[in-house]
Amino acid sequence: MVAQIGSLEDLYAAFTGLNMEGGWHRLRPALWREPAANFLPAQWRYIEVKPILAAAGLLIGTDKAERRNLTMFNPVEGNIYPTVRTMVAAYQLVKPGEVARAHRHTANALRLILEGNGTYTVVDGARVEMRPGDVLLTPNWTWHSHDNVGAEDCYWMDFLDVPLVHLLEPMFFEPHPDGLEKQSVPSDGGTLAFRWEDTLARLEADQGNDHADAHASVQLGDPALNTIRLDMQQLDAGRPTGVCRTTANIIYAVVRGSGRTEIDGQSIDWNFGDTVCVPAWRPYSHLANEDAVLLKVSDAPVMDAFGWLRTQAG
Repeated sequence: MVAQIGSLEDLYAAFTGLNMEGGWHRLRPALWREPAANFLPAQWRYIEVKPILAAAGLLIGTDKAERRNLTMFNPVEGNIYPTVRTMVAAYQLVKPGEVARAHRHTANALRLILEGNGTYTVVDGARVEMRPGDVLLTPNWTWHSHDNVGAEDCYWMDFLDVPLVHLLEPMFFEPHPDGLEKQSVPSDGGTLAFRWEDTLARLEADQGNDHADAHASVQLGDPALNTIRLDMQQLDAGRPTGVCRTTANIIYAVVRGSGRTEIDGQSIDWNFGDTVCVPAWRPYSHLANEDAVLLKVSDAPVMDAFGWLRTQAG
């Protein structure tokens, strides 16, 4: 065999035919000095999404879609699903009288309620009311369903680590064999629910403790989920935050107020209900036009678990 390899062309052909690559002449580098700028900063405006989702509510019933939602995929070329590398976000609508049947999956999930009263989620038998501003958790492999017994359309945002599960491949999904859990018990939510009024009180108590990317900030959970960290952050009107960057991927949801985020030279204006994504290692800063509250959703626990979490501020 060696005698038949008399040139570099012969050498390359020999190992390429075995699905191998020579480390000295890679077509693409395997290592680089710092995280590459792959996924793009992006925004989704709630004022544009809401009427489309409302139309879907008239055209797409629960008989056609167990979850009526619109997922936000990053506009980087070739991408069709993740919002950032490890997470996906979506807007969801449940109309009065509707029930979203129970299922479970290995992906972790959570939801931020935007509008509407009278809707409940059932997580492993605990029936929890969902109100605007609340953040509710669905840890992996827990049964969960939703129903709207009120008179108002309920809109919320979902965040899941599905892209991470896709990457690592332990995806399991199971519809509930009975459609819904047979029994549920009313619950205040316990560790599954972070109530808006409680979060506001905690933010008020944190006033004066400026943070790198907020003027007040409280963590929801420690962390909220094994793969997802949640921070509710307050921005004071007219006071810019510092410039930060982190190896964690971030999705911001606007809970209250309006303002602007600068991401790696790109300026994004935002209002209530909007979504803004900050891919890993992109420098960013915020400036609120009025006092504002943002929910910061990140994969920091994943990065931290493997010693990959780095943050720069200044």
